[in-house]
Amino acid sequence: MNASVAIQVLPKVMEQEDTRRIVDEVISYLASTGLHYVVGPFETTLEGDLDQLLDIVKECCRICVSHGEPSMLAYVKISYKPGGVWTIDDKTGKYQNP
Repeated sequence: MNASVAIQVLPKVMEQEDTRRIVDEVISYLASTGLHYVVGPFETTLEGDLDQLLDIVKECCRICVSHGEPSMLAYVKISYKPGGVWTIDDKTGKYQNP
């Protein structure tokens, strides 16, 4: 694992329920990748290979638009280190509620 990516997708919709429905579709896709991920209140973080993660980010954008939205915004943070990055658990494990 040489990268972690945090992504927040914002479909350009007016109704809150439409936003929630599309974000749920994106999270379902992320779950289907088999990668370790954590859903947060503002973004979802995934761990894996940089190239695979960048392809996943592209697909998240496509999912938003393919569900009938004219456009979307994505905020992406990338941590990359060829020798390996800290895991999600390394970064936040001690702060998780039991």
